[in-house]
Amino acid sequence: MSTTFGNTPTISTDVYGTNFVFREIGKKGGVPVVLLHHLTAVLEDWDPRVVDGLAAKHHVIAFDNRGVGGSGGSAPKTVEEMAQDAVAFIGSLGFGKVDLFGFSLGGFVAQVIAQRQPGLVRKIILAGTGPAGGEGIANVGPVLQDAFGKAGATNKHPKHFLFFTQTSNGQAAADDFLRRLKERTKDLDAPVRDETVQAQLAAIQAWGQGDATKLGTVQHPVLVVNGDYDVMVPSFNSFELARRLPNAQLSIFPDAGHGGIFQYHAAFVEQALAFLEQ
Repeated sequence: MSTTFGNTPTISTDVYGTNFVFREIGKKGGVPVVLLHHLTAVLEDWDPRVVDGLAAKHHVIAFDNRGVGGSGGSAPKTVEEMAQDAVAFIGSLGFGKVDLFGFSLGGFVAQVIAQRQPGLVRKIILAGTGPAGGEGIANVGPVLQDAFGKAGATNKHPKHFLFFTQTSNGQAAADDFLRRLKERTKDLDAPVRDETVQAQLAAIQAWGQGDATKLGTVQHPVLVVNGDYDVMVPSFNSFELARRLPNAQLSIFPDAGHGGIFQYHAAFVEQALAFLEQ
């Protein structure tokens, strides 16, 4: 049986005395792609079509940062500390150069790593994310609360409202995405803890009030991706990232929200592979 993200084992590494869990897939060698995930996410929240698609050509590593899912410790309350922990995790695996793929909160973390450890990074993919101080980012708490309220009232998953548009296409894509997330049935990650979510919300709140002036120093090639109607990190922020980053290209998917890369997973994987191989 070929290895997929759905059946690759969950393993761990010691990061300065704290256990970090991760999964890896794809042929080892070359520059690995390290995935940095979103608010409330654990390993089970990565779309297997995206991970398997990238792993067809690259060594891909998804991990839980400090205090997330099955990893030990307590989640930090700043993006900068999350970036520091991610760099320590990468170091524990012995990598001197990586590509970063940051989605949402993970995109904030990727930006900090690129600024603070530029030599560690080759290329960056930023999806559904935005710069420090970006428009509407600090409003994530009320947005999340509203989505959970709507989900409870309609017997739907919050991601129906947070990640996808409310059109028939968007909601069908949400259903498909949520089905894919349930394909793995064994060796599941631990669910996110409430204290972790609160720490992440605090970090996002602070990021939304931050300063993006140093983004102009990031010389790495960057692929910026989003849907055209993102309610979590408003899509304007993707345009702002592409404007501020000196070496960026921008891809916006139509009738798509925060989870545009999942709705258009085949097209996104094709774009990402082309970008990584340029």
